[in-house]
Amino acid sequence: MNIRIQSVKFDADSKLLEFVEKKVGKIEKFHDNIIDAEVTLSLLPDQLNKEVKVKIHLPGEELIVKRNSKTFEDAVVDCVDVIKEKIVRIKEKARG
Repeated sequence: MNIRIQSVKFDADSKLLEFVEKKVGKIEKFHDNIIDAEVTLSLLPDQLNKEVKVKIHLPGEELIVKRNSKTFEDAVVDCVDVIKEKIVRIKEKARG
């Protein structure tokens, strides 16, 4: 799975990029047909100023989850958890 990471208004360090790739890469286990993933890391002016948006492309479907937190790591973990749940629901619905 191809993972594209974009950081808005700052330069993400390699440690953060590796963390994002590792966590988002785990989503691949839950669905065989994931085309790619886009991760956008943004800084916001409020207290929960780290925003992470994860977009997963499946055939005929796009999953988008956005979370804010005090750290990018927490927001990434939250996004990945929600996407895993959505993928499981999609697969269950497909089985009927």
